[in-house]
Amino acid sequence: MPTFADTNFMPIKPLTILHTSDWHLGRRLYGRMRYDEFESFLDWLQDTISLQKVDILIVAGDIFDTMTPSNRAQALYYEFLGKVSKSCCQHIVIVAGNHDSPTFLDAPSNVLKFLNVHVIGTACEDLNDEVMVLDDVDGTPHCIIAAVPYLRDRDVRSSSAGESAQTKDANVIKGIRAHYDEVARIAKAKQTQLIELHQHRIPIIATGHLFAAGGTTTDDDGVRELYVGSLGKISADMFDESFDYVALGHLHVPQRVGGRETIRYSGSPIAMGFGEAKQQKQVLLVQFGEIENDVSNQELASNITAESIMPQLANTVTTIEKSVEKAAKKVASQATEFMDDLFGFDEQSKNNEVTKTAATKNIPDQQDQNNQSMPKNIDTPNKILHRDDSNQMQVVSLPIPKFQKLAQVSGDLECINQAIDKVIQSLDATESVWLEIIYTGEEIISELREHIQTMVDNLPCEVLKIKNTRTYNKVLNQQQISETLQDLNEEEVFERCLTAHDIPDEQKSSLRDAYDQIVYNLRHEDTQAE
Repeated sequence: MPTFADTNFMPIKPLTILHTSDWHLGRRLYGRMRYDEFESFLDWLQDTISLQKVDILIVAGDIFDTMTPSNRAQALYYEFLGKVSKSCCQHIVIVAGNHDSPTFLDAPSNVLKFLNVHVIGTACEDLNDEVMVLDDVDGTPHCIIAAVPYLRDRDVRSSSAGESAQTKDANVIKGIRAHYDEVARIAKAKQTQLIELHQHRIPIIATGHLFAAGGTTTDDDGVRELYVGSLGKISADMFDESFDYVALGHLHVPQRVGGRETIRYSGSPIAMGFGEAKQQKQVLLVQFGEIENDVSNQELASNITAESIMPQLANTVTTIEKSVEKAAKKVASQATEFMDDLFGFDEQSKNNEVTKTAATKNIPDQQDQNNQSMPKNIDTPNKILHRDDSNQMQVVSLPIPKFQKLAQVSGDLECINQAIDKVIQSLDATESVWLEIIYTGEEIISELREHIQTMVDNLPCEVLKIKNTRTYNKVLNQQQISETLQDLNEEEVFERCLTAHDIPDEQKSSLRDAYDQIVYNLRHEDTQAE
C-alpha cells in the first residue's frame, strides 16, 4: 500500500476517529440491571469525545444486548446520539452486530442522517451504499468509511440441501471475503477520484463485526459463535491493504488481529462477566495527519508525568473538565491487570495524575488468567499502541473507568474470607463491589450460602453468584444446592437432555448439529422485521 511519504500530495488535515463497540445496552449480570453503568459510560464517552476533539465516532456493532431492547436502553442510545451530534464530533457511524436487530437500527436511519449519524443495520444489496465519503465542517472530504455490519449467513451465501457444516462454514468465509473485496474496490475507486480532485490522500476506514482467527475471549463474556459450525475464523489477510484501519467489534477483549497493528478490536466498555473483572477496558483513538500534542515514540517510565513530557501537552492535561477528573479518580482506584498489547498496556503508572498520552512498545500476546481478587489502586495512562510516521497515523488506547467494581474470589472458606477483606480494603468510602464466589475447598459445606452471607454482612458488597465446584457435594446436598437454568446456557441444557434420555453416542452428533441450526436460526431471526 502506498504511504503518504510516497506521494507528492499535501498532508491531510488532522483527523481523529474514536473506535468503540459492544456496548450491549440493557445487558444484565446474574439478573442485576446495569443501566447506571451504561449511563455513566455514555457520559464519560461524551466527555472524552469533547476532550479529545473527536471528528468521527465509530460504533462497531452490538449496541444493544437483544434484538428487542427495553425503552430505557433505547432512551440511553438516542439521548447519547442527540448530545454527541451537537458536540465537536462531525459524524457518527454505527453498524449492527449479531445481537442487534438490523431493521430496528435501520428504522430511524433516514432521520438520524440529518444529525450526521450514519447507520448500517442490514448488509446493503448495493455495496456502494456501505461506502461513505465523510466531509469535514468545510465540506472537504475527510475520510472514506466502508461501513460493513455483521454479515449474517443469508447475507453472504445461499444455502443448499445436504450441505455439511464444513461446506457451510467455508461458503460463509468465502462470502465474507468477497463482500470485503468489493467494498475495498469501491472505496479505492472513490479514493482515486478524491486524490485527483483535492491533491491529498484520503484514508479508508473499514468496520466489521466478526470473529477473527486466534481471537481471545473469556468464559463468561457472552460472546456467541456466529455461524453454524464455526470451524473457520476470519483471518487478517482477508482485509484489503487499502484499509488504513479496520475497526472491529464482537470480541470483548481488546486486541489486534494477526499481529496487524491497524486491525483491532476495541473490546466492550464494561466487563460483561466476572471473568473480565480485572481487565482494563478501553476505547481507541485513531489519529491521522499532523497530530496535535504529539509525543515521540519511545517507552516512557511509569512515573513520568505529563509536565515532564512536553510543556504544551501539560497545558492541556492540567485543565481537564470536572467530569473527566471524576472519571480519572475512578481509574486510579480500580484494578488493572493487563494482557500485553491485547490491552495496549505493558506498564502501570505510579503517579497520582492521569497522563494524557504516553508511548509503549508492543510486546508478545499473553493473558493474565488470575481474576480472583481486586488488584491494587493504580493510575492508568493513555497509551500509544501504534505509530506510523510514513502514513501519518497513530493508534492510542484510552482507558475506561470502572463504573461498578466486580471481583471474582475463589478458594476454601478461609481463603474466600481473606479475599473478601482484601477487596473491601481496596474500595473508596463511597464505592461498593459485586462479588462472584467460587468455592473450591475439600470440605463439604451444606450451608455454603449462609456462610458466605455471614462474611459479607454489613460490608459494602453484594454477592451475585455462588458456585460450588464439588460435583458430589451438589449431589449430596440437592436440597441446599441445586443446578438452575440460570447456571446453564442453551448447549448445556441440551447436553443434560441427551444424558437424561440415554441417547446413544452414535446419534448425539447429528442431534447436536440439528440443535445448533435451530439455535442459530432463533438468534438471527430479526423479530423487528415484517
